[in-house]
Amino acid sequence: MEGSYVEQALQEYKEGVGAFKKDLPEIAHQYMKFTEACFEEGELSVKNKHLIAVALGVMSNDEYCIIYHAKGAIDQGASDREIMEAAAVAGAFGGGLAISQTVTLLRDVLDEFRGGASPAGQRINH
Repeated sequence: MEGSYVEQALQEYKEGVGAFKKDLPEIAHQYMKFTEACFEEGELSVKNKHLIAVALGVMSNDEYCIIYHAKGAIDQGASDREIMEAAAVAGAFGGGLAISQTVTLLRDVLDEFRGGASPAGQRINH
């Protein structure tokens, strides 16, 4: 995964959050506090919250959220099938846009985090 698109995107996000914290520390603090509260264990598990976020990321075409929350779902024990099913629900709502992110970026993210290759054995460059 070293030097990959996924790794670079995660690094860019972390750097962006760091700059945001420097630029607007109180707003960043409140935003992070709110976000952390949203992803705490509750009636919905943390895993399910990340699965919902994957679907929302796919639906809104937000590559950073797709990557971040796919990783969060994996870290919480979600299977690739669970993640792809969540993304497929977004496809039911968003049609082509959602499915294009599901069959390209999300598939690559799962492959990288699991250490495998894409189903066709090829990497997709974004």
